[in-house]
Amino acid sequence: MLTIAVTGATGAQGGATARALLTAGHRVRALTRHPASPAAEALRGLGAEVRHADFDDRPSLAAALTGADSLFAVTTPFGTDTATEVRQGKALVDAAAEARLGHIVFTSAAHADRGTGIPHYESKHLVEQNLRTAGVPWTVIAPAAFMDNYASGWTLDGLRDGTFAWPMPADRPLTLIPASDIGAFAALVLQRRDEFTGRRIDIASDERTPGQMAEILAAAIGRPIAHQEVPLAYVRTRSADLAAMFEYFTTVGLDVDATALRRDYPEVNWHSFTDWAVAQDWPALLSMAPAHQ
Repeated sequence: MLTIAVTGATGAQGGATARALLTAGHRVRALTRHPASPAAEALRGLGAEVRHADFDDRPSLAAALTGADSLFAVTTPFGTDTATEVRQGKALVDAAAEARLGHIVFTSAAHADRGTGIPHYESKHLVEQNLRTAGVPWTVIAPAAFMDNYASGWTLDGLRDGTFAWPMPADRPLTLIPASDIGAFAALVLQRRDEFTGRRIDIASDERTPGQMAEILAAAIGRPIAHQEVPLAYVRTRSADLAAMFEYFTTVGLDVDATALRRDYPEVNWHSFTDWAVAQDWPALLSMAPAHQ
């Protein structure tokens, strides 16, 4: 049994990883800035030890990591900025090195090591570079586009009106993964340290075009859904970072071999986009207040 510290434990990737590790019988130390939040309470109910930790508070990181065997590390620029993400990621890696952890699994982004020019990919690559020189055994897992984003925000707003609004052509393939599969793969890597140390692995569960996604969503929701290509110029008025990402998805694309991953790691129980779509509670999601209100 391992004791594994999980950052972002109240978020999508960290939460999925914590649940997968708890299911496998390991001790999970859930690190969060908000230990009294409903998400933290839910993890407590599953058996996790919830610890307060703040990336900008080095003593809190040191206390939370002391005595752990391994660390699942996730960083994000959303809600702050990419410079903050890099600073916090470096602080986390350095604190884990000082605590002499036996393994750090960092979740990045597929292709973040390829000079994409996407700001929130480049920031993750800088954290990756720091990780490689920290003197701690490491693995980088790099997820493709998140399926979970299709059930929130402006995408969900569009679905209410029968539109799958997405800033890509209808016929351009995109590799995809749900948070649950990221968590399951991360748990596998953390449990098989020797096999995965020193490796960087892009991961995805499925590949679909926006046209196919609209058809799958229509079948899952039970109403007609048509793909509508959102102009990149419009996305750019909201976020230059996201516009750069969608431009990369359209021009270069994310070539992640989901078929090979399914073959090599069947124990992850990978989910197709259809699997994910039919598992969502669409009546509840679609009845929520729109994101722009």
